[in-house]
Amino acid sequence: MPASAKRTGATAKVRLQRALRFARTRTRELLMIGKALASTKHPVLVHIIPMRRCNLACGYCNEYDDVSKPVPLEEMKHRLDLLADMGTSVITISGGEPLMHPELEDIIRHIRSRGMIAGMITNGFLLSVDRIHKLNAAGLEHLQISIDNVTPDDMSLKSLKTLDSRLEMLAAHAIFQVNINSVLGSGVKNPQEALTIAHRAVGLGFTSTVGIIHDHKGQLKPLGETETGIFEEVMQLGKRSYSRFNDFQHNVARGKEHDWRCRSGSRYLYICEDGLVHWCSQQRGYPGIPLAQYTPEMRHREYATKKFCAPRCTVSCVQQVAMLDNWRDPQTLKPNLRKPAATQPQLVQIGSTPADS
Repeated sequence: MPASAKRTGATAKVRLQRALRFARTRTRELLMIGKALASTKHPVLVHIIPMRRCNLACGYCNEYDDVSKPVPLEEMKHRLDLLADMGTSVITISGGEPLMHPELEDIIRHIRSRGMIAGMITNGFLLSVDRIHKLNAAGLEHLQISIDNVTPDDMSLKSLKTLDSRLEMLAAHAIFQVNINSVLGSGVKNPQEALTIAHRAVGLGFTSTVGIIHDHKGQLKPLGETETGIFEEVMQLGKRSYSRFNDFQHNVARGKEHDWRCRSGSRYLYICEDGLVHWCSQQRGYPGIPLAQYTPEMRHREYATKKFCAPRCTVSCVQQVAMLDNWRDPQTLKPNLRKPAATQPQLVQIGSTPADS
């Protein structure tokens, strides 16, 4: 039985449902990897934003606002259909705070109906037992919550103290996989708390990863000696999750540049709330083209484009996707900088607007 099936407080029925969904998801993930190794012509992972607004305002975050309206459901379905037609394997819903979208479960259900793996990144504050059951029914397969500290402070309210009751709800009721990401370098008073958070996550049967905070352009901010030691400990705790493959983060922690081939704009796409395609959350504006106008030729060009921000990048999801192709196809093209869509001039300010990481 997978470790994710051993969470405390779950009934026998929930444990069985969890094991079955875990097995189906793992099978589909293996097929996803096989498909990605066989062909470079489709996106592997897409982050999509249905809601830029957030219910929190963490001091280090550049990925939210407090005014945006949710993207209408029919528009979200249209964008998801375009991505499915490209052959996309995984959709991760992010924000802002996606749980604020009034039709989130319908979005997840549509992702699954098109054969794509459905994941979500959330701050977790809006979770309840009823909401977890709805996410189960919609077919959610992965959920990630980032927790910054043990008790809330001026930098972040995303603390173990405020979220622990939601974690226990997830342990008892969620049949999807849960990952808790502890954060280092965000300016919290006691970085040792990241290790406390990781131990709590593993104790509840979740996977545990560690993220290293980036600057407003997604570029690395090296950790101090104490934080680096904590980072290594948390990485060991997370060795049974996908974090064990994140060798690039060891370079990030030490402030070293990383030699890799970023395939953003091709194998990884970031679709903002306005429906524009970007390299990632921290480089919005490149290429800044509406999804409906984003052609296979454009994806192919971005696949072969060497990104100026890659050596000092900390955006882990992009790095993970790139591992599938780092061994092939050297990048020989330079970025083809385009004028932004006339209706969205703000998107040319690279890294200066709120986004996902």
